[in-house]
Amino acid sequence: MRINVVLIDYENVQPDAMAIIHGEHFKVMVFVGSNQSKVSFEVASSLQKMGDRAEYIKINGNGPNALDFHIAYYIGLIAAKTPDAYFHIISKDSGFDPLVAHLKTQKIFACRSPSINEIPSVKAENANTSGDKIDVIVVDLKRRGTSRPRAVKTLTSTINSIFQKKLPAQEVELLVEGLKKKGLIKINGEKVSYSLPA
Repeated sequence: MRINVVLIDYENVQPDAMAIIHGEHFKVMVFVGSNQSKVSFEVASSLQKMGDRAEYIKINGNGPNALDFHIAYYIGLIAAKTPDAYFHIISKDSGFDPLVAHLKTQKIFACRSPSINEIPSVKAENANTSGDKIDVIVVDLKRRGTSRPRAVKTLTSTINSIFQKKLPAQEVELLVEGLKKKGLIKINGEKVSYSLPA
């Protein structure tokens, strides 16, 4: 399974739902500002349980983007060693978005989420209703831009991957039908076209 590296901008986001990323495929790095002297018990306790899959990085020095540059540095360092890793920057700071866009042009999997609960794989794992699952699929399809699946077979395979190949084939077919009924996709023969919300 692909390693998911979660890089938390602790100056910007203080998560309280760390237990949902305890899976073996997650590695967590908490970036703490030079002026921050405390980390919540929830975060410290959760990271301790993860052992060597979690670490703190205390920033030396101040500056408007000091922490952001540290996150960018570590993404580059890890991507060089583990090119198929998926990087999740946890921050409300949209200043990371150009970095994420650039990483994608370099074929490095990355996204920014405002909270741990918004990590795509976490959302997919916690989606229970078909409506929740369709929302997760739409977010994934929008993120793909022009790389969206153009054939029904590829779309089915993509949906299967989003949900870690845990859904029965019949449910995947129902999700495709749900996308169709909501007017989010059109199927012509084996070809798929999209009408996703902006």
